[in-house]
Amino acid sequence: MEQPEKAGRLRRLWQWWRRPSRLALGTLLIIGFAGGIFFLASFNKTMEMSNSEAFCISCHEMRDNVYQEYTSTAHYSNRSGVRATCPDCHVPHEFVPKMVRKIQASKELYVKILGSIDTPQKFDSHRLAMAQNEWRRMKNNNSQECRNCHNFDYMDFSGQKTVAAEKHSEAIKTGQTCIDCHQGIAHKLPDMTGVHSGS
Repeated sequence: MEQPEKAGRLRRLWQWWRRPSRLALGTLLIIGFAGGIFFLASFNKTMEMSNSEAFCISCHEMRDNVYQEYTSTAHYSNRSGVRATCPDCHVPHEFVPKMVRKIQASKELYVKILGSIDTPQKFDSHRLAMAQNEWRRMKNNNSQECRNCHNFDYMDFSGQKTVAAEKHSEAIKTGQTCIDCHQGIAHKLPDMTGVHSGS
């Protein structure tokens, strides 16, 4: 007697699932809507947290190497009090390029797990390759992260030193981008012995 009763319950549940009532459909919509809001809020919070300087220097490879170099530059401390943090220079502001960069950064987690750059010596041995990858990325996007704050269109060349004004004017004429000249602006340059210019 118990088997047919169980089979009857399963059949009724299956029929309800195939033809939900308006109440069940409304419940599904509400749950779906609430789930969507929760997902978006969680996604935005995760993006916000992973786009912070604290997140960037949470691993000792960054904190003990490039972050220490950055703290002695004008991007860290200057007379105007404006600070460019790690994500300002290394993560695009636009949504799609930011997502692409976040996916690319997953390789950095792999390197962290392998311990490829976990000592100053290992870090320095990979510094040139890491720098060239970043320079290539910035060259390919026309130094967009730099241009979020520094833009040729808004520069007052008369207020710049003569050499800087000449170089910036030349850069505009030749189609150069910020990273072509300012590779060592926030971090120590790697050993460039044997590297051709323009790398």
